[in-house]
Amino acid sequence: MSKKSKGVNADLEKAINELLRQTMADPEASLTDKTKILDRALKLEMIKQKASDDEWGSAFGEGEDE
Repeated sequence: MSKKSKGVNADLEKAINELLRQTMADPEASLTDKTKILDRALKLEMIKQKASDDEWGSAFGEGEDE
């Protein structure tokens, strides 16, 4: 069994960054289009932060009433 690599696929990150750059530079892109790609870029950043934080989610369920 191969070990999964940790983090975000570099090709995916590059594609989202390029799409963001192109969409924001396009004068004919609608506000909806720009908002959608910006949302994708922000979600990617959130995933990268979670992937780089080994303790993220480790306290899940602590402090709950029994």
